[in-house]
Amino acid sequence: MLVEEHTQTAQGFLRQADAEFAAGDHLQGSEKMWGAASHVVMAMAQQRGWQFGSHRALKIAADRLAEEYSDTTLADGFFAAQQFHANFYHDFMEEDDLERGRSSVRRFVARVLDLVQ
Repeated sequence: MLVEEHTQTAQGFLRQADAEFAAGDHLQGSEKMWGAASHVVMAMAQQRGWQFGSHRALKIAADRLAEEYSDTTLADGFFAAQQFHANFYHDFMEEDDLERGRSSVRRFVARVLDLVQ
């Protein structure tokens, strides 16, 4: 996938997450939130020549970006995305966690998209 394809996929996953949450499917909505965050990190990492082929590599790339811009909200946003990924498997997030996390991931995706473009 090219950088542009990853950014388009991320944006598409955000739209799909909204639809899944609106339909009451928190598991699929959660996984789409993770997908959006992971694809935007893939785009950024690919653009910069960083590794992004594993979950660990994505986390390292997100942390590296947060450090580069001295922006802890980037690390926090990726952490929220990881919570959604885990929620897909374990369904542990409460309604307020879902809402707070969605806002955090949306800000993260928007911020990284700005940095990629």
